[in-house]
Amino acid sequence: MPSPLRVIYTGGTLGMESGPQGLAPGRDFEARLRRALETLPPARRASLPDFVFEATPEPIDSSAATPADWQALGRRLAECHDQAGGLVVLHGTDTLAWTASSLAYQLQGIARPVVVSGAMQPLEAPGSDALGNVEAALRFAARAELQEVAIAFAGKLLRGVRSRKWHTRDAEAFISPNYPLLGELVEGEPVFYPGRGLDEQQRGAPRFELADYRALGDAPVVRLTLWPGIQARQVAAWLEAPGVKGALLEVWGGGNVPSDPALLEVLAEASGRGQLLVAISQCPFGAIEIGSYAAGQGLVDAGVLSGDDMTPEAALTKLVHLLAQPLDEAQRRERFRSPLVGER
Repeated sequence: MPSPLRVIYTGGTLGMESGPQGLAPGRDFEARLRRALETLPPARRASLPDFVFEATPEPIDSSAATPADWQALGRRLAECHDQAGGLVVLHGTDTLAWTASSLAYQLQGIARPVVVSGAMQPLEAPGSDALGNVEAALRFAARAELQEVAIAFAGKLLRGVRSRKWHTRDAEAFISPNYPLLGELVEGEPVFYPGRGLDEQQRGAPRFELADYRALGDAPVVRLTLWPGIQARQVAAWLEAPGVKGALLEVWGGGNVPSDPALLEVLAEASGRGQLLVAISQCPFGAIEIGSYAAGQGLVDAGVLSGDDMTPEAALTKLVHLLAQPLDEAQRRERFRSPLVGER
């Protein structure tokens, strides 16, 4: 018999209950979840995979998640993956794509399904999407052909490191702007699309990289979105802050920045200090190609790396991951340019 799945509950809206002051974390989520699964039609209930449930020591609102939380969760998944047929992480939606992206780098080379899911509404709310999302996550996590970190939401399976939360209320809250779906539920059964998964691409990849993110200190990577009129002194204030080791720059269009010598000098100085700077587009769809326009050539000259079509979540968590590795600057730059888990 296949080993049961391992379900790890970290908190989030799906586990909340209504209280006198609004939604708050609910108690005994395992019992509530198992009762809800019992309400499924008999045939679907009978075909659900078995699972062992555990909750993180202190389930949190995902908006409070930090790289230290990503690290703790990655290590827990690494500890229990050999005993589990597949792994399911139940998580708040606000930073779900960030956690999924970080887990992909930490667990690269994994030969098990890791499916992250959550809900836009609490489990017991009328019309809630929680039960359907959990059922989908369980069914996808039971399929051995999935060998990467993915997100199951609204009947769709998305590569975790390619996904973004794109709507504040809609049940179809997540998109994969620059990579097709890995699969979908069709009449309650998981269907995978050939050639889109990492099962072939990851063969021979390093097996897990569980770096100590806490050693980087607080906020080792900053995220800067350009706006018209941005000043060099404002960028310098972020990059020269104590403890900053890297930055994600969200630039315009295909890779453009203001042709301000002072601004470009700030970026070049940061690169010269060994900070790892990466640029992606503010446009969610499509890739950048820095240097193809004259307005972006300054980024190349300043040593800024291209993030191609990566999501902000994938780019920033990759920066954190590489900065926590025992690598020199050249190795970090090369590894950022290389696709590790299908993120670019």
